[in-house]
Amino acid sequence: MDTYFKTIIISDVHLGTKGAKAKEIVRFLKQYRCDNLILNGDIIDGWQLKKSGSWKRKHTRVFNRMLKMMDTDRTKVFYLRGNHDDFLDQILPLEIGNLSILKDMVYESKGKRYFVAHGDVFDSVTTHFRWIAYLGDIGYTFLLWLNSQINHYRRKRGLPYYSLSQYIKGRVKKAVAYIDDYEKELSKMAKAKGYDGIICGHIHKAEMKTIDGIDYFNSGDWVESLSALAEDFEGNWQLIHYNEIDFTRTNDNAVVSLNQNYVYAEK
Repeated sequence: MDTYFKTIIISDVHLGTKGAKAKEIVRFLKQYRCDNLILNGDIIDGWQLKKSGSWKRKHTRVFNRMLKMMDTDRTKVFYLRGNHDDFLDQILPLEIGNLSILKDMVYESKGKRYFVAHGDVFDSVTTHFRWIAYLGDIGYTFLLWLNSQINHYRRKRGLPYYSLSQYIKGRVKKAVAYIDDYEKELSKMAKAKGYDGIICGHIHKAEMKTIDGIDYFNSGDWVESLSALAEDFEGNWQLIHYNEIDFTRTNDNAVVSLNQNYVYAEK
C-alpha cells in the first residue's frame, strides 16, 4: 500500500481541547509522507483555549512532527484559517520557508482547479450569528464529554469506539438538511467561480461526491472520524480513515492494510 502521496489534507483537529486526538494524528503523520500537507482550518481551537481549554505537550508534538516533515522530507505545509483559529487573521497571509498561512487557496490537480477553504465563510450561522455558533460549540463540547464517558464504559467491556455526536447528527433531520445544504452551497459557489471542485472541512463529515458536475471533497475531522484526504501522483483522491488502518507491525513505516472503499479516480 502506498504511503507516499502528492498531497494530504486534514482539518478540524481542534488542538487545545480534550477531544483532540493529538497522539493519533502524530502516528498518522509518521505513517505517511507527502509533498504537500494542507491544514484546512480549525487545527488550533482558539475558542476553547480562551475559555476552558488547555495546551498539552502532546499538542505541541503535532507541530513538531510537521516541522520534521518540512525539514526532512521538504514537505510544503499550507495552514488555512478556520473559524476556531480565526486569530490567524492578524498575520495572514504569511510565508516562511515551506510554511504558508493563508485564508484559502486554489489547488491544481491533473488539469482540474479546486478551491480549498475551511468552509465556515459559507456557513450563515458562524458568519452572521456568531453567538449561536458559540452556543453550538458549548453543546458540541458537552456531547464530546458525554461521548468520552460512554466509550470509557465500552472500552472496559471490550466494545469498539462509538460516536454519540455522529449518531445524533445523523438522526436529526435538521442536521441532515444543514449538511446537505452546506454541500450544495459550496458546490454551487465553486461552479459559479469556474472551479472544478471544492475541498473543505468545518462540518466534521468526511465525504467525496460529485454535485452537479462539481467535485465535493470534505476531509472530515480529527475529533471523531479521524479522517484525511489524500491525492496520489496520478491525480487519484481517496479518504483515509485512521480507524481502518491496521497497525499490526511495530515498524512505524509499515501499513498492513487500508480500507479503500472511498477511492475517487479522476476521469
